[in-house]
Amino acid sequence: MALASLWLLLAGQFALLSLLAIGGAISVAPEMHRVFVGQLHLISDAQFAQSIALAQAAPGPNVLFVAVLGFQMAGLGGAVASMAGILLPSTTLAMAATRWSRTREHLRGVQAFKAGLAPLTLGLTAATAWLLAPTASATPNWSGMALAAAVAILVWRTRVHLLVLLASGAVLGALGWV
Repeated sequence: MALASLWLLLAGQFALLSLLAIGGAISVAPEMHRVFVGQLHLISDAQFAQSIALAQAAPGPNVLFVAVLGFQMAGLGGAVASMAGILLPSTTLAMAATRWSRTREHLRGVQAFKAGLAPLTLGLTAATAWLLAPTASATPNWSGMALAAAVAILVWRTRVHLLVLLASGAVLGALGWV
């Protein structure tokens, strides 16, 4: 496959995924994995997981993993094509929808739509975690899963600051408990 056509393929695939990425690009990582690892074989399973881990460890927005994936698959042009594909459609749609809904916040359908996005985002994010967990380790990390569940409950039921929870997880990890 010629490099230019690969860039177009990446831009097109990421543009389609962009419109499904409710909750951010990470929420469609399972579909990215299915297409780029399973179907097109442009990247290996390990490279996919490493790309996400590297981008998540770096400071900046979560969407950076898309640039790393694009770079892994097609060099610098692949990174640019992937980022353009993932950002342009969803940004355009979000701006248009925000403008439209701002004048119609009082409508019951608009309120219901906004309320329905939260469980959808949660489900997509859980699917991403389910996909990435086996790649991180050969055996299940039950203490890590228990910690994640505990943190989810604390975030849901209390007002404990997220940085306190993050720092607590870092301390537990440094002590070897997770």
